[in-house]
Amino acid sequence: MGSSAKPARDEWLFATLEGLLSVEQVEALKEKPVESLWDEVVRRAFVTEQAVIEAVAARFRMRVADLGSVTQQARELVPEALARKYRVLPLSISDSVLDIATSDPLDLDCERTMAFALGRTVRMQIASPRRILERLEEVYRPENVIEKILENVQGSYDLENISETVDDADVDINATRAGERPVIQLVDRILAEGIQSRASDIHLEPEESGVAVRYRIDGVLRQVMVLPKAAGVPLVSRVKIMAQLDIADRLRPQDGRARVAVSGNRVDLRVSTLPASQGEKVVIRILDQRATILSLDSLGLLPDEHQRIHELLQAREGIVLVTGPTGSGKTTTLYSMLRSVHGRGVNIVTVEDPVEYRLQGIVQVQVNEKAGLTFPAALRSILRQDPDVILVGEIRDKETANIAIQASLTGHLVLSTLHTNDAASSVTRLVDIGIESYKIAAALKGVVAQRLMRRLCTHCRELAVGQVPDRMQKWFPDQGTLYRSVGCPECSMTGYRGRLAIEEVLIATDEVERRIAGDESVDRINDAAREGGMRSLWESGVQHVRQGETTIEELLRVLEAPIEQPVSRSSTAARTSTSEIAPPVRVTPAGALPATDDEEVTGARGRRSGTRHSAPSAFTGDSFELVEDGKAKKPAARRVLLVEDEESLRRVMKDLLEREGFVVNEAVDGVVALDEIDRLAPDLVVLDLNLPRLDGYGVLSHLRARAATQRLPVIVLTAKGDEESEVRVFEYGASDYLTKPFRARALSARIHSLLDRKAKSAP
Repeated sequence: MGSSAKPARDEWLFATLEGLLSVEQVEALKEKPVESLWDEVVRRAFVTEQAVIEAVAARFRMRVADLGSVTQQARELVPEALARKYRVLPLSISDSVLDIATSDPLDLDCERTMAFALGRTVRMQIASPRRILERLEEVYRPENVIEKILENVQGSYDLENISETVDDADVDINATRAGERPVIQLVDRILAEGIQSRASDIHLEPEESGVAVRYRIDGVLRQVMVLPKAAGVPLVSRVKIMAQLDIADRLRPQDGRARVAVSGNRVDLRVSTLPASQGEKVVIRILDQRATILSLDSLGLLPDEHQRIHELLQAREGIVLVTGPTGSGKTTTLYSMLRSVHGRGVNIVTVEDPVEYRLQGIVQVQVNEKAGLTFPAALRSILRQDPDVILVGEIRDKETANIAIQASLTGHLVLSTLHTNDAASSVTRLVDIGIESYKIAAALKGVVAQRLMRRLCTHCRELAVGQVPDRMQKWFPDQGTLYRSVGCPECSMTGYRGRLAIEEVLIATDEVERRIAGDESVDRINDAAREGGMRSLWESGVQHVRQGETTIEELLRVLEAPIEQPVSRSSTAARTSTSEIAPPVRVTPAGALPATDDEEVTGARGRRSGTRHSAPSAFTGDSFELVEDGKAKKPAARRVLLVEDEESLRRVMKDLLEREGFVVNEAVDGVVALDEIDRLAPDLVVLDLNLPRLDGYGVLSHLRARAATQRLPVIVLTAKGDEESEVRVFEYGASDYLTKPFRARALSARIHSLLDRKAKSAP
């Protein structure tokens, strides 16, 4: 940019963008002045908005703001004029802290003004300027689309006089019915957007400030809107009418079904209501057969998992179980199995509660306990219908289990589900229900334990370099081709789109049957299954991460990392108990100490923030030595960080301090200084006030606002020796100061004095 051009209001962002943009893109930004670098790079599609947010958050160690979490109290206490002046969004407020969303983490004037005006400590979270302005309009000008839809609801909607009924015909959601009634239009919009967003569930949750609408997409809940409190009762009533429930009964839970058509496509809904303290909560399960392609190929299985499941389905009798917690896709897997065996000319009958998907050519029985049609009663009747394959929705009690086992022993293939954490635990669960071990051994063909993980969005995923946590190194020793989530419009800025199944497929080999019949422990059954080729859920997930289909973070969200890497039984026998629990040892050069977890984490932060300084070890030169037991170690040299943009002065001070035995690191501006302080944890900082990007006052403010650096000794170098400057330096939290020019011995004496004082006050 030319010297006469007005710089962008967020010129500080250049340092962050240099790590995201190409040289050509950076030069293009410098060609002509722009009002906002952030807006410009997003407008030109140089980088996504989410990528900028994540980079700024990593650089300044800030949280990414959830702009949907604005509390009523924060909106009322933070003046609109103040929020608009500094372009910040109030998120929440307590007696001592105000949380705000900002796009400028270096706006200290905003921080001080808000703190003074509201008498609270201000905590900043990062968000994009565009979204902050949009949310400001929604928060302080709530006349949005939802308000306009509901403008006729309050005062004119008589709940008791509703006479609307729903027949068996589909409820058609389209634009032609939008003007029929505000509440109908609102419910139609919520359902249509949920279905089009691939949501599996829609949650309508009453809260003190309104009614929250949340969609569960790829297994994760996302809040999409908060409706006014007045919309709660008519909204729930409309959903109840669609599901043919009693709208007058608000004190008992109810369950119902509905069917809608979106753009001509039929979708089944399962509706559940629950009385809560703030009103009725409604959960709508979306059963969209278009979104659920019922085939084993669509589950994202690894080739060997697919082959092992296919082997199980070749059986003509016996029982095959699918296990996992609620929401792990057990029903979808069962239906996919039915599709696989349907083509071989067999009679298939299912008994379910409820029937989630209607399958062509398969007889499906809905449990109705009020009418006496329970799982056991339905199973007894089914056995008289000449079935070849029976699907039991869930084995819940001894009677159901006994009939299912008996059916599997008399020439039928039985598919069912259990709620257990892994495959081998299914045997224990059946024994607990009351089934004899010898019957389980004779009937069981195999067990499929399952979890669901989110798939990476293929449109925006990026290679992840150097981001494997230390505790995961033993599963990713060479890292390979790992990816990280980014976010784009295709995946609603989440970085993930769709889900895949990770499987643990236990096949009942002769040895597994022998151990089940012998009432052996789960671990013993597990060992036999692994010898038969079973791979654990964790190993399956690790393989999907290695193939670039998902991330380490998603794997750890779904599963807990095992204490040790699983090994074969033969290798286990050769190891001692001590070696089994010993952590992996990293070989380091002679005379060096292995890095700690903290050093690795802070080193990663330094790389992400674009710091060009190398990371010298805290143990250099003669600062330590290995000694025998009982001998004292030589104390480590104390570390000083010099923050000075004038190279000649910085070199002189560094030479002086190194001659006195200090380990010295350097920073040329305030932003780099904060990065180096987090990365190196120095014992003391020598700080110039006149610095580029972030001055010394800004550095002091950041240091004293964080618990970890509140007591870090800081000597300030200033060219002004007047009383006002001296007072201001100490107000910002400096430990001592020196006026330029200064004598070398004076600087050395002050450093030694502060460090000695710090050592004496240490606990």
